[in-house]
Amino acid sequence: MKENQLFKRYEFKYILSKEISDQIEEEARNFMSFDNFVQKKLNNQYYVRSLYYENIFSSNFFEKVDGMKTRRKYRLRTYGKSLDPNIPIFFEIKGRNLERTYKKRMKVDYRYLNFFLDKKLNHKLLNIYPGNEMIKNFIFDTFKKDIKPYILIDYIRRPYVNKFGLYFRLTFDKNLLSTRGENIFNDKNSLSWLECKAGYTILEVKFDRSIPAWFHRIIQSYNLNRKSISKFAVGMTTCGVAEETSG
Repeated sequence: MKENQLFKRYEFKYILSKEISDQIEEEARNFMSFDNFVQKKLNNQYYVRSLYYENIFSSNFFEKVDGMKTRRKYRLRTYGKSLDPNIPIFFEIKGRNLERTYKKRMKVDYRYLNFFLDKKLNHKLLNIYPGNEMIKNFIFDTFKKDIKPYILIDYIRRPYVNKFGLYFRLTFDKNLLSTRGENIFNDKNSLSWLECKAGYTILEVKFDRSIPAWFHRIIQSYNLNRKSISKFAVGMTTCGVAEETSG
């Protein structure tokens, strides 16, 4: 099996109106290009679907909204609405370690997908992916936290990568939808999907060391304020599964 992939980076997020989002994109195109995964038929965007794991106590949700500096959650991610052997499926751990975020992922053979979805079958993954630390941690947390597939998040993403210099990536995410679900390929028409942050774009800024000077000027020009926002947490709130408490 292919080794797990690890991404470590700083990640800033902003919530933008359509007008501001369009203006920032226009400026960014002077310094950035589309990444290799955009689809022309989707206007240089691509579709993203994630199935997040959670428990009845909404533990991952509250770790996020309470701002815990060390945390992790699990998800399945794909780029289509129905099972297609040509479209990859990834199993991912998304986490934070102090000020930096990280993402570990491994490609999932669609033939083994049900072993990730059914808690009674999870243990078989230890034989399918022997010695895989991600799988070991997942099985451990499945029983320790009693997590299971819980909520689906869909959106459309337009991604840009830096033309010059160090790693720097912008993603403009919109048309965010959420629903309760336990299977990543549930029939969309049979579920009750809810709009999240309707009319707004979530801008994610990802970088290794520093932000280019031209983007600093954009931050100052548009008076952008970072937001601690998670699509997972927004979806949980929108679906009425959990809500932030004050005081």
